[in-house]
This record gives sequence, C-alpha cells and structure tokens, in this order.
Amino acid sequence: MRTADFNFDLPPGLIAQHPAPQRDESRLLVLHRTNENIEHRHFRDLPGVFRAGDVLVLNNSRVIPARLRGANARTGGKFEILLLEEKATNDWWVMLRPGKSARVGTQIVFHGNRQITRIRATVVEVNDEGHRRLQFSGTPDISHELDRLGEVPLPPYITRANPDEMGEDKERYQTIYARTDGSVAAPTAGLHFTGKLLDEIRARGVTICSVTLHIGPGTFAPVKTETLAAHKMHEERFELGEETAHAVNEAKSTGRRVFAVGTTTVRVLESIAAKNNGKLNVYKGRTHIFIYPPFQFQIVDALLTNFHLPCSTLLMLVSAFATPGKTHGREMVLSAYAEAIRKRYRFFSYGDAMFIL
Repeated sequence: MRTADFNFDLPPGLIAQHPAPQRDESRLLVLHRTNENIEHRHFRDLPGVFRAGDVLVLNNSRVIPARLRGANARTGGKFEILLLEEKATNDWWVMLRPGKSARVGTQIVFHGNRQITRIRATVVEVNDEGHRRLQFSGTPDISHELDRLGEVPLPPYITRANPDEMGEDKERYQTIYARTDGSVAAPTAGLHFTGKLLDEIRARGVTICSVTLHIGPGTFAPVKTETLAAHKMHEERFELGEETAHAVNEAKSTGRRVFAVGTTTVRVLESIAAKNNGKLNVYKGRTHIFIYPPFQFQIVDALLTNFHLPCSTLLMLVSAFATPGKTHGREMVLSAYAEAIRKRYRFFSYGDAMFIL
C-alpha cells in the first residue's frame, strides 16, 4: 500500500492544544466494524459496551519529565535534550538539538529554576540515527533530578508559550493508572479514564489488567517512504506479566472478548501472539512490529484509541484493525475521520476518543 493513501486534511482548529474537557467528558465516536455504523457518544458512556467476562488491557507506562535544557560548557550555546533510554545509572541515549554542536567530548551544563546546577553531561557516543549517548555527573542519579529539572515532553504539535504554562500538563499528560517510568509520550487513549469509570467497568464483571510499553518519539514520526513495506518501524521496550497473559489466554480460549486501550497495547499483545502461535506468555523485550492492512489480529477484539496524525503508523494500525485481514479498512477509517471532522471532534493527544468494535 502507498503512504499517500493515509493522508487527510485536518482544519487547524481541531488539533487539541489544551487538556480540556475533563477526562471522562471527552466525546467518543463508536465505529461498528460489521456494518460500518457510527455512533456519537461521550467517554463516560463506555462502561455500557462491556459484558461480564470481557478483559480490558491497559498500558501502564509512565511518562517521565524527559525534556531537559542545557548549555555548552565552553561556548554557552543552548541545547534541548530529550531522554530516550537509560542504559545504566547516569548513562542515557538522547535526542539532542542542535546535534551539530554536540560532538563526542562536548560537555553540557544544566539549569534549574533559571540557575546553573552542578549537574553536567558529556557526549560519549553518536549512533547511526544521530542520537547522542550522555554520561551524567554531579548527581548520584539523573533520573532522581527529573522532577526538578525536566519538562513534560509534549508532542511537537502542542505548543506552549513558556514553561510556566505546562503546570497542568504534568498531571494531565499522564494516565491515572501509570506505574512504570519510561515513556517520552503518553499512551493517550488512556488519558480519558477516571478511577470512577474503571470501577464501573470492574463492577460489570470485567477483568482489568496491564502491559508495559515505553513509548518513544518515533510514535510521532510520519511514514516518509513511498510504500508502507519500505518503512522501518521504531523499536520500543515492553513487558507482559503472568497475570495478564493468563487473563487474556483464558478469555480467548472461552470465546470472551479482549479490549485493548491504545495502539501500544495492541502492539504488545499482537507481537507476543505472533511469536507464540496466538498465545501469550510472560515476556520482556523489544518490538518493532508494524501493523498495517492487511493484518490478521489474533488477540484484540475491540480497540479504544484517539484520532491520529495523517500518514502515521498509528493511523495505519487503526485501519488494519477496522477490517482484519483485508485492505479496505483505510476507507472505513478515513470515512469515520471525515465524519469526526464534520462533527468538530478534537484530534491527537488531548483530543477525543474513538472506539472500534
């Protein structure tokens, strides 16, 4: 399939910039795969779609304040740094701008509350993707300093005039069930949930369990190759435990439904199933699975997601899910997106939700 097939025009006013409305007040577009019918509802109505015995799987990765600001210790030139992955204590792979000014050996000083701190980092390696490996000093563990020095790594399409405007983002750009530090972007489908809503779902006899997939910046990257098959998918770390594997396997063996919250959760479940003949097992590793039409899903029966960027891998996954094993899901999803645009739904991370059943 061609990448251009997944393009669409979105009026700028529909790109959600602020964390409103409240979590469960978001709008919810429900797309029924069997007949392509669309319902317009609110997220607070979600418990009504569940039946006793269903399994709901969440991604419990927690967003870290991964964006740091520093300066070249020799020239004073400013750097913006996005932490990507911790190799060891005080040893991180990062994205750094401007990269040309950060050769191996460059020393960076960091600021907190507009004052220079004792914390420094040295560029020790550059990889083929242009990412820098930094070794930090002046602190026992830089990860313990992030709440003081770091900023919420909002997606590039969300703009803030100054850091003081980001106070609300620290809480809102995080799911209420986030547990394990490691993401540089939120699993945004989960941003709509409240504790009350999850309690209502449990009360219907639904099993709620979790996976962990740490989301990297590649989730925002558009596909730039002419064809989907030529695209190299970004790699992300994930983990699935015994409780979730058991709950999902039991559900599938007895004909009960498995609901995935977010494309990241889908990638974990389907990655393991592909390696294990359609079954889940305890697993910790990495995935670069790229799901696009046609794809035959083995685990997920229903998907809760947000409205995604044009030509993104997320939109391609959603299109594959709309018609499993077939190629016309793109048309179905883009038609639903056109309806959402007409109804003034809010798009992207702080936007409204879509439920595909």
